[in-house]
Amino acid sequence: MTALLSAFRDADLRKKILFTIAMIILFRIGSQIPTPGVDYEEITEQVRSLTEDGQTSMYSLINMFSGGALLQLSIFAIGIMPYITASIIVQLLTVVIPRFEQLKKEGQSGQAKMTEYTRYLTVALALLQSAGIVALADRKQLLGSGVRVLHEDTGVFGLVMMVVIMTAGAVLVMWMGELITDRGVGNGMSLLIFAGIATQLPSQGMNILRNSGGFVFAGVIVALLILVVGVIFIEQGQRRVPVQYAKRMVGRRQYGETSTYLPLKVNQAGVIPVIFASSMLTVPILVTQIIQSGDSAQNDNWWNRNVMRILTDPSDWIYIVIFALLIIFFSFFYVSVQYDPYDQAENMKKYGGFIPGIRPGRPTAEYLGYVMNRLLIVGSVYLAVIAILPNIAIQLGLSTNQGGGNGMGAFGGTAILIMVSVALTTVKQIESQLMQANYEGFLK
Repeated sequence: MTALLSAFRDADLRKKILFTIAMIILFRIGSQIPTPGVDYEEITEQVRSLTEDGQTSMYSLINMFSGGALLQLSIFAIGIMPYITASIIVQLLTVVIPRFEQLKKEGQSGQAKMTEYTRYLTVALALLQSAGIVALADRKQLLGSGVRVLHEDTGVFGLVMMVVIMTAGAVLVMWMGELITDRGVGNGMSLLIFAGIATQLPSQGMNILRNSGGFVFAGVIVALLILVVGVIFIEQGQRRVPVQYAKRMVGRRQYGETSTYLPLKVNQAGVIPVIFASSMLTVPILVTQIIQSGDSAQNDNWWNRNVMRILTDPSDWIYIVIFALLIIFFSFFYVSVQYDPYDQAENMKKYGGFIPGIRPGRPTAEYLGYVMNRLLIVGSVYLAVIAILPNIAIQLGLSTNQGGGNGMGAFGGTAILIMVSVALTTVKQIESQLMQANYEGFLK
């Protein structure tokens, strides 16, 4: 609280915090404005009944990130997901496409060009996602088979207009997130995700209290606090590899020997593997629902009886195992793309640095790769356990599926992981700006 009060006393920091809060409020207002053509009363009633019954939704990840705007088909229904997906794709393409790898090494100018490519890809993904969701709504399959959420007189022009408005809303959300990053406090995209998840906590908490009683609700709160402490402990955990720099001459000046360390986080991949795994499990369901007809007799086949049954039931043990294995796989894959131990070893060798007991060059790279793989084993298993905890609780009958499948409710492990990570990062940035503002140096 002292740091928060100090932040508001600083004029520049206060302006940034207020600007961030104002943009979050605008984001939440847009999340409540329905898209033209949507039967607002009908869709609100259907979403309320689904939430109270604790039914699953294959869109739980996007719905959670958008603060419940997706299932209400608001103008910000797609939310921030297209930008997140586009950013991940562009980062992965740096390994495949030499042009992107060259841009990554060019510094600020190259980063600006990659950001431009990310924006173009965001528009394409937003258009694709909004078209798919509007198509499902038009075929009465968005909230279940035969559930009407659009006005009866909505024609082709109305459907096209809905797609255009939702795509424009996703682009506007992207712009708001970039404004927060440039003029506010913290990472704009992360804070919008944080706001979307946090706004669902009261409603889902009331559903748990109403459906399960006060004793179960108290147990959920205690489990939530334990989970938060555990997430903070792992997220702050790091392996500090000692690094020494030998004496060297730069011009006429000699720099003495210094000792420092290379921090390697336990959870190097963040929440990206969970998003990847959830998306991989959602794509077959989305494609199947768009392709198949509404006739239940025609849909009675091996694919729907076996594969679709497993993919739409997050409490199934096969689903839980597949989900956990995908998270572990994407943890190793994403970190292998993002972190290159050979580049790290070359940079250390270039500036005269070495790890005590390890020769510079290739042995250093092999050692860093060995340490990173050991950390990844712990980090990937940690991510998988956090993500599947709600699914296991549902399977064992200890909890109901409040807020959607994949454990993506606001009380799920993934949501807590995202909120704690964003909160820690934002607080650290505020503290660093406070130290910079209050630093007086030797002369007053």
